Amino acid sequence: MLRTLNRLLLALLGLVLLLLGLSALVGALDLPNRWGFGMPSGWAWSRPQEVVLTGADRTQWRDQGWWWPVVIGILALLTLLALWWALSQLRRRRAGELAVSGDESTDRGPGAVLRGRALEQVMGSEAAALDGVSRARVTLVGKRTDPSVRMRVVLDEHAVPDEVVHRLETEVLEHARTSADVGELPAEIRLSSVRHRPSRVN
Repeated sequence: MLRTLNRLLLALLGLVLLLLGLSALVGALDLPNRWGFGMPSGWAWSRPQEVVLTGADRTQWRDQGWWWPVVIGILALLTLLALWWALSQLRRRRAGELAVSGDESTDRGPGAVLRGRALEQVMGSEAAALDGVSRARVTLVGKRTDPSVRMRVVLDEHAVPDEVVHRLETEVLEHARTSADVGELPAEIRLSSVRHRPSRVN
């Protein structure tokens, strides 16, 4: 969904910039006179000495009380949308599905895919069932052909972090690599401990 939205926004922005650039080029080079064609009626930017907005156009709404709040509101909204869009590009995309390579010894075809959510749930349940793990959350990120794993694991008080990490690598991640039929599955594991509220002793 995000990839489609990005393409649509980039295509729309590119089209608008292209039209503005061509309009500026036509007016600045005085192409209507040189090449003998006319511009649409009401077109204000067809000669080198003309401007896009005249002084009257720029100042006609200044006396209205709603003008500046509307302008500032629109600019603020556009700024927020641009920031959201930029931040969404920096964030690694979640893998919606994984490409599974075909194998003649199995029933899977060469175009088989594995749902990312399903693998996340299985890995999270398996990780949470390990001794010393209170909760686990797994997220698949990256491309469908080059996925990686982010794990957030909450440890019990009696847990030994080294042992938990070792079992996550040798059991949970190894099972995921086998089931997804991927050679490599890089993982980032973040550990935290359970926090208990202090209790008052009378």
